[in-house]
Amino acid sequence: MNTPASTYRFQIRESFTLFDAAKMVPYLQKLGIDWVYVSPILTAEAGSDHGYDVTDPTTVDPSRGGEAGLAALSQAVHAAGMGLLVDIVPNHMGVATASANKWWWDLLTHGQESRYAEAFDIDWAAGGGKVRLPVLGDSPDELEALEYDDAARLVRYYDKTFPLAPGTEASAAGLAEQHYELVSWREADATLNYRRFFGVTTLAGVRVEVPWVFDESHQEIKRWFDEGLVDGLRVDHPDGLADPRGYLERLSEITGGAYVLVEKILEPGEQLPESWACAGTTGYDALADVDRLFVDPAGREILTDMVPVERYAEMTHDTKRAIADGLLNSEVRRLARLVPADLLSGSEDSASAGPDFESLVDALAEILASFPVYRSYLPDDGAAHLELAILSARVHRPDLAEVITALHEALLPAVGADGESRDGADVDGAMSELALRFQQTSGMVMAKGVEDTAFYRYTRLTSLNEVGADPSVFSVEPFDLHLKLAKRHLQSPHSMTTLSTHDTKRSEDTRARISVLAEVPANWAGTLAQLEALAPIGDTAFADLMWQALIGAWPLSRERAHSYVEKAAREAGDSTTWTDPDVEFESKMHAAVDAAFDSEDVKNLIERVVAGAQRAGDSNALSAKLLQLTMPGVPDVYQGTELWDRSLVDPDNRRPVDFELRQRLLADIDNTATDSTDTSDGEPGVGESDNSELGFTKLTVVAAALRLKRDHPEHFTGYEAVTVEGTAKDHAFAFDRGGAITVVTRLPLGLDRIGGWQDTTLKVEAGTYRDEISGKSVESDGSLQLSEVLSTLPVALLRKVS
Repeated sequence: MNTPASTYRFQIRESFTLFDAAKMVPYLQKLGIDWVYVSPILTAEAGSDHGYDVTDPTTVDPSRGGEAGLAALSQAVHAAGMGLLVDIVPNHMGVATASANKWWWDLLTHGQESRYAEAFDIDWAAGGGKVRLPVLGDSPDELEALEYDDAARLVRYYDKTFPLAPGTEASAAGLAEQHYELVSWREADATLNYRRFFGVTTLAGVRVEVPWVFDESHQEIKRWFDEGLVDGLRVDHPDGLADPRGYLERLSEITGGAYVLVEKILEPGEQLPESWACAGTTGYDALADVDRLFVDPAGREILTDMVPVERYAEMTHDTKRAIADGLLNSEVRRLARLVPADLLSGSEDSASAGPDFESLVDALAEILASFPVYRSYLPDDGAAHLELAILSARVHRPDLAEVITALHEALLPAVGADGESRDGADVDGAMSELALRFQQTSGMVMAKGVEDTAFYRYTRLTSLNEVGADPSVFSVEPFDLHLKLAKRHLQSPHSMTTLSTHDTKRSEDTRARISVLAEVPANWAGTLAQLEALAPIGDTAFADLMWQALIGAWPLSRERAHSYVEKAAREAGDSTTWTDPDVEFESKMHAAVDAAFDSEDVKNLIERVVAGAQRAGDSNALSAKLLQLTMPGVPDVYQGTELWDRSLVDPDNRRPVDFELRQRLLADIDNTATDSTDTSDGEPGVGESDNSELGFTKLTVVAAALRLKRDHPEHFTGYEAVTVEGTAKDHAFAFDRGGAITVVTRLPLGLDRIGGWQDTTLKVEAGTYRDEISGKSVESDGSLQLSEVLSTLPVALLRKVS
């Protein structure tokens, strides 16, 4: 299997096509990148900036460059000796514009008689033989807005169109004969009868477990590998699939065993199933570990106490339960409809009286809220997670203990991983439909309840509230991270590592600055109190999150700030919501944002915190970046983050990238003397104004690490911790990858408080070492003085030259 040394992620869209990406290949090659990595490129909804709403899986999106664009990028990449990794979306398809998706259009036209009825995951019985489409507004006379076009055989509702079934009238009476039912958008949460992606009604779940559905939805992907256009794949949301292991096996067959990564979020202590045919995850687990090295554990108590919020475990249980009862209640009710009849009271087939339907819904929602990870993978893996969820659910709801226990049996596979029947009987399949769909649903509840709700409520230190991370894990000690990295080298050496993605709540440099607050928690507590007094919003916890975000991303435009806080507050759902915005609260919130730009007192407070945190934040950012680029795994650089990038949540983190600037700065680095990063001669360094605005030094670090990793793979074949001794030993972290030694600084404000590195040393073999970042050489007699190694920058990448 051909594996990359590193990747660079492009967001491919109409404004930056595959042709544009091809033009950037020379720049990436100079930067040191090994493989180009692109967002989904199959035909998606018109105007989609992300591409996860695929409407035609058989073609490359013309607006993104089409087949010719892919060929051009592939040719450019391979001519440069690089590889190409493409993001694919097997779980769902875009159905916002029904006519743009021929599979969905045929389904709506012909209903259960459509060939594609088997391709989409629909509970026909629950809809009375129809697909329920939640598109109507709140007015009771919305149906009067419908227009009927018999010539075109269409029903129009404002900008949406729907087909008329053959033999039906183009009239209000004929509407009742269609294979779909138009209902209010508010009914989606309780009565929807098709599986969707999380709570997005315009993304309909696809049954790729059906052989012909897999074949037809992957025919274009197969062509890429048959023709040698693409070298690897990133699989979006495998947790939504009925059978992730089986899917990955099929994918391996059509790609010839190519390099494949899965976008799988692992909870602390969780491992990727060993049976999966993939090289690893897309790196959120690495992100969580790296970030926590740069958080001062001494700040935990003050930050925890300054804005009291619910304990994280209790909060996430409650937010997941709210999602199961609200946004995803239609999915929970579908599970309840699949419960065996003998568990239902009043059922014609029931052997004895059991729980009523609403009790089943209640109990299933409780088990989902108690699930400790995103999902299990029964019958292969995860029985222990299900058992823990059952026990937790019984503790939370002893009144439902009997039905919860009965559901445990129904949620287990009919046969174990060893192929033996659990009850000794002959069985046709390993999984019941209930057990299978429960696993697909638990990940939805976790994602919406945790990532999109709790992460906006648990505000202790928001740099920890990132996809794939557990905010209750405050920091990681150097010894523990060394253990994690040594295991990563042994168990998943080709898994991706990342710090920023298209989905991160805050980009790497934003988080790096926010983490500095853990080194000055008392100062932050006082500042927050002053901000609340000057610009109160009436929700202290959210105010904490809001001000941390503005400080982390400062300077930012007023428009970006307003957009972010509105999204964040509605996701949190405490003081306002998407479906029922609180006008009074949001008015105060937006006034507070305006105060950050218009009130001298508020603006001065923000800028004072930023000034105090900027140099330390830059140190954290450079250290985290070098660590991520050189630790075991395949490092990804998200587009633009080779310079400073202080983005907030999507769509902020998908803004256009100024590649001309990056090309110019990289050329400057290559044309400058080896001591160009020494701030003593006026060149930009950490904390200098030019660096703060552009990130010249970060680009230097990124290029040095990527080039060494690509050009000297022999220096990255192992992992050993490097011993640090002396007064400031807790402020350095170092490891040897087999010839390349990474040295980074942690807790820089604390380092300043104790007077710098003083007598602190690295224990390395005697000889001469060259810092690949600064170009400076240092001599070791068995140890290196950190005051010398890190005299210019907070990081060093050492290679023994004699």
